[in-house]
Amino acid sequence: MLGTLSKCQCLTRLGKLPSRLHDRRVAGALIALVLMGIAFWWCLPNPLFRDPVASILLTRDGELLGARIAADEQWRFPLMEQVPDKFRAAIISYEDKRFPYHPGIDPLALARATYLNMKHGRVVSGGSTLNMQVIRLARHHPPRSYWEKIIEMFLALRLEAGYSKDDILALYASHAPFGGNVVGLEAAAWRYFGRAPDKLSWSESATLAVLPNSPALIHPGRNRDSLRAKRDALLRVLYAGQHLSAIDLDLALREPLPEQPVALPQHAPHLLETLRFEAAEAAFAPSVARGPRLDPIADARHRFHTTLDRRTQLAAQEVVVQHIQTLTLQGIYNAAAVVIDNESFEVLAYVGNAQWSVGNERGYAVDIVRRARSTGSILKPLLFASMLQAGEILPTTLVADVPTQYAGYMPENIDKLYRGAVPA
Repeated sequence: MLGTLSKCQCLTRLGKLPSRLHDRRVAGALIALVLMGIAFWWCLPNPLFRDPVASILLTRDGELLGARIAADEQWRFPLMEQVPDKFRAAIISYEDKRFPYHPGIDPLALARATYLNMKHGRVVSGGSTLNMQVIRLARHHPPRSYWEKIIEMFLALRLEAGYSKDDILALYASHAPFGGNVVGLEAAAWRYFGRAPDKLSWSESATLAVLPNSPALIHPGRNRDSLRAKRDALLRVLYAGQHLSAIDLDLALREPLPEQPVALPQHAPHLLETLRFEAAEAAFAPSVARGPRLDPIADARHRFHTTLDRRTQLAAQEVVVQHIQTLTLQGIYNAAAVVIDNESFEVLAYVGNAQWSVGNERGYAVDIVRRARSTGSILKPLLFASMLQAGEILPTTLVADVPTQYAGYMPENIDKLYRGAVPA
């Protein structure tokens, strides 16, 4: 009959149904994979850390001249650009031996931790990689649980996909706790040893490497034996890994542990405050040319590299302090000095005021170098130098300080007084 389908036609149409169903399943799987990929890529916060950081001022050689504590009262220096080799070797040997090779999680470490936890009936090992510890630091140490461990593992894989090993290590070194209110390797190096991280010895690097795992060990007068035991054990591991020689090991084992934290230097406080203010203004000022910061490591708004020379800065400060002691007898309490290399025009020293004090009626917190002054005051030293060079006066030459009139204009001293004959 014309209205009846042939057997062949029915089979053909029935065969198309599974084919279409298969195509839909493939399309659905592809869409799911794409959505999972998008979710994986965007699951990591950007920036990863939003904690406030301290502001630091550095010399031309990278020495610390001054620092201002972060808004949350933590000594958390800006993100490091590079982790020193000694600390790198120490922290990898202590925390994550397979860090250079694993993809963010270490299956062997997780298997070992699972076995130990089941054996003891409690959590004795976490099996965390440095990636996972960075994630935990960024999430502000949420309560430990199996679900939280899964989240850390997932985000650790994403961290590995978007950051280099050097960047991950720098993130860890910049945000790990080092006892008290000291956060990050750079702050710890200056607080406990008074120098930059790249200047630390093997013993000092090993000491700091074991601290994030047990920050309370650094407390002076307590836990000293435990801290020394952990440091010495790590030094022997580094020796076994051929990171240091037998002589270096012997010397490192003999080094004492740090005592009381040292005060951070405050050698150019006025310049640091001025730069902080200018950086804050620039950060909030509308600008079409300035886009968002994409670099996760460097932060120039809090790390100020200068051309200042430490020895010159200290000498200039001493000169100003001594000179102001004489001027104070005349009722003058403020003084400033800038030392400039007259060949390169680099500023070698910057003393903003005679002292640094906030809330003092003398105005010691004011950076006088940057404050506006009258054109007459600006011209005086230039005119004085010009007359000296021309031989018109000597420093001891007497000049008349009396009422004078120039075509109807009568200049006056600020105190309205005249002193007769005074030395130039």
